[in-house]
Amino acid sequence: MKSYLAKMRGSRASRRDIDWHDAAWSWLGAFVGMGAVTMLGERWLTGQLLVVGSFGATSVLLYAAPESPFAQPRNVLLGSLLSALVGVACFEWFGATALAVALAVSLSVLVMQLTHSVHPPGAAAALIAVIGGADVHALGWWFPIIPIALGCSVMLIVAMLVNNLARHRRYPHYW
Repeated sequence: MKSYLAKMRGSRASRRDIDWHDAAWSWLGAFVGMGAVTMLGERWLTGQLLVVGSFGATSVLLYAAPESPFAQPRNVLLGSLLSALVGVACFEWFGATALAVALAVSLSVLVMQLTHSVHPPGAAAALIAVIGGADVHALGWWFPIIPIALGCSVMLIVAMLVNNLARHRRYPHYW
């Protein structure tokens, strides 16, 4: 028992000095990426839901941690799309219930692991498909395409453009 509890103690994190230059690039990417998704929804897809909460977490990965395996294009697009499909299926079968919530998140984790496309915001997309309310539920099986796949695609394009402007960044690391 002692060794089990000792695992939870952790260790002191070593932190680098704040890199204001890198933080500025992250800010720019997040601003342009979310701005592009929002403007697309407001100007060209009026009446369509295009901004969902999981995009905030996707922005952190794409623009502040572009080297992360979770931020690579395959993971972002496939992980989010598959998870949203799982979430819609769970809602269709079980409604907005506790069972649907638990299944949507857990099955999306399973599917992402089995397809080598783990993207943590994908599980949020699955959750949103179940608990997102009338606007999300009205989209039905379109939810994985619009807003999830379209929004992720826009943010990926911005990530490639902005991250590669900085000399010290390269994105993507792999497809």
